[in-house]
Amino acid sequence: MSDAIKHECGIALLRLKKPLEFYKEKYGSAFYGIQKMYLLMEKQHNRGQDGAGFASIKLDVEPGERYISRVRSNNAQAIQDVFAQINERVNEEMALHPEYAEDVALQKANIPYIGELFLGHVRYGTFGKNSIESVHPFLRQNNWMHRNLIVAGNFNMTNVKELFQSLVELGQHPKEMADTVTVMEKIGHFLDDEVTELYQECKNNGLSKREASPIIAEKLDIAKILRRASKGWDGGYAMAGLFGHGDAFVVRDPAGIRPAYFYEDDEIAVVASERPVIQTVFNVPFDKVQELQPGHALIIKKNGSITEEEINVPTVKKACSFERIYFSRGSDAEIYQERKELGKLILPAVLEAIDSDTDHSVFSYIPNTAETSFYGMVEAANDFLNQRKNQFILNNRKTLTKEKLEEILSVKIRTEKIAIKDAKLRTFITDDSSRDDLVAHVYDVTYGVIQSSDNLVIIDDSIVRGTTLKKSIIKMMDRLNPKRIVVVSSAPQIRYPDCYGIDMAKLEGLIAFQATIALLKERNLYHIVDEVYQKCKAQEHLKDSEVVNYVTEIYAPFSDVEVSTKISELLTSSDIKAEVKIIFQTVANLHIACPKNLGDWYFTGDYPTAGGNRVVNRAFMNFYEGKDVRAY
Repeated sequence: MSDAIKHECGIALLRLKKPLEFYKEKYGSAFYGIQKMYLLMEKQHNRGQDGAGFASIKLDVEPGERYISRVRSNNAQAIQDVFAQINERVNEEMALHPEYAEDVALQKANIPYIGELFLGHVRYGTFGKNSIESVHPFLRQNNWMHRNLIVAGNFNMTNVKELFQSLVELGQHPKEMADTVTVMEKIGHFLDDEVTELYQECKNNGLSKREASPIIAEKLDIAKILRRASKGWDGGYAMAGLFGHGDAFVVRDPAGIRPAYFYEDDEIAVVASERPVIQTVFNVPFDKVQELQPGHALIIKKNGSITEEEINVPTVKKACSFERIYFSRGSDAEIYQERKELGKLILPAVLEAIDSDTDHSVFSYIPNTAETSFYGMVEAANDFLNQRKNQFILNNRKTLTKEKLEEILSVKIRTEKIAIKDAKLRTFITDDSSRDDLVAHVYDVTYGVIQSSDNLVIIDDSIVRGTTLKKSIIKMMDRLNPKRIVVVSSAPQIRYPDCYGIDMAKLEGLIAFQATIALLKERNLYHIVDEVYQKCKAQEHLKDSEVVNYVTEIYAPFSDVEVSTKISELLTSSDIKAEVKIIFQTVANLHIACPKNLGDWYFTGDYPTAGGNRVVNRAFMNFYEGKDVRAY
């Protein structure tokens, strides 16, 4: 994705099922869990580079011994900073106490971070906040071991205000109106309720508080707590939590918007946001890593038992298709094939844009994450070329000479590495024209491979705002003097804001929306904007379940091609010499390529939760009223 856009978060949860002495003997270190957590988080650094956090819990410690450790960082290299802090502390303790070296019991009792239960998190600051207080995991502390709660997640709630108010009505005083805080406190409230009920039961059975504590830990019903806490949550989430005594969970939203995968054997249980992360770190095959079902929670009890339980009734699965197009690592076997298929399916539109003239076309990609779809597009182009060769040979088989046959067979699809992003230039100059000039040089181009008669075809994962295209990429491509520049988006037009974790909160920032507004003005149809605003305004006080997405009506008068043509115009500066065409994938082809991840609300406006319709209408009203604020 050439536009700068941020995705929210990756999680990693690890439970060691054996005593730490086992890992010391088999793998050479009782710090096995910490080492694996580093890999699980580092392999997900694509999901967040604004901050990272790590928490660990020691099981079965004596009173007075510290059993929870946490470290967080919002440094530029946050993951490395977190584990540098851990290593520094561990090495310091080991240097002061050489007797710990071979004694796992002493290590566990005296060295922080070592333990059996771990939670890690990497994040992007979706709301622009990157203070250390915003970095997960969050910790809710209590002197009762099982009332301690550690939470981290990949999520965004559309109804934070309502959730906050519900906490106030419960008598709480949350320290801020942030979805992580409200979610953690909601879980914490019902955790407290459950503990109180169990304690009362123990008390009635004549047990002392000390005697009751382990009974409460054993009987704690995590599924019940999550069912009560998540009632009313509207959003996409994969939420992970640890309890101080050793239980853990990961719960997923009913539509499966945000991803979560898990694996278990007799040594470990692990959950991560991406399947190949688990495959790589623990060297397990694809089919052994399971996807956590939508609306379910993976519950890991202190005794090591693991169950997958339904928490909320699953709805139609609308897993985020952007995970497949861009965010998740392409090393996942399914995602790799899906991205190639996206490239193959877009080729007919590319051929139409270049008048099927593959002989005078050069194919490339930008940025590096578009490389896989590029391979798919080129494979399809080679198939097209081979069909053309075969047909020519069949049509001319009686007169074909050896020389002519060699000439035909020598024709290839031309591919080049055209654009190279070699540095992140800092736009330290505040003057707009100077800043734009710097942005224009974010990419270097390869000179000498494009001729003036060539079409230059560049495939991108998706086009969101188009800013980088207009100010940098198209300008750089034009310096190569091609006849035509064709920018290909392997994703459909992004028409609506996202409210489930991706930083696309404002309609006016989307180039497809800008193009549609321009078309409405040109064709004297702007009254539709006024009508849609009135419809949105009329729903302002309705329940979310009653709200309709009326913003779809502004796109209704135009075909996808008309909008794409206008996008091409808007992103082509007056100084560009080449003809510029911008083409997009169709929604139908997206569903063919990614049949298991049908979440397409940013393309279609078909939001998977009721809160999405409220958000899109609010975003439209903000645009209409000239308010530069987020819609949720």
